[in-house]
Amino acid sequence: MSRLKEIDQRIADLGDWRGDTLARVRELIHEADPEVVEELKWRGTPVWSHGGIICTGETYKAKVKLTFAKGAFLKDPANLFNASLDGNLRRAIDIEEDGKIDARAFKALIRAAIELNTAPRKVAAKRAR
Repeated sequence: MSRLKEIDQRIADLGDWRGDTLARVRELIHEADPEVVEELKWRGTPVWSHGGIICTGETYKAKVKLTFAKGAFLKDPANLFNASLDGNLRRAIDIEEDGKIDARAFKALIRAAIELNTAPRKVAAKRAR
């Protein structure tokens, strides 16, 4: 899918490491799923979807937070999830300045989220352990 110009502008407006981080994550999402849908929701938060929300990209002063809507149901063998670990539904990845993300593991997580979103409803989702 095409990239949303408003997200381009949001990244440019940040003008610091957070914009660079958000741009890198966005690139990885598009590599994992060329059909991903981009939107801005909830006061300008980038949202990536395919069959439902995959994740959001929030920016704060000291971190970029990637919140996976159904993260509690995703296996995370690389232990990327490092925030919102106690919830029943969401999981998040907080990336601080100079923080790195394992591109291969992140793209696998994106693909797993899409698989969960597009799975037939008769297959009940089970929380990952």
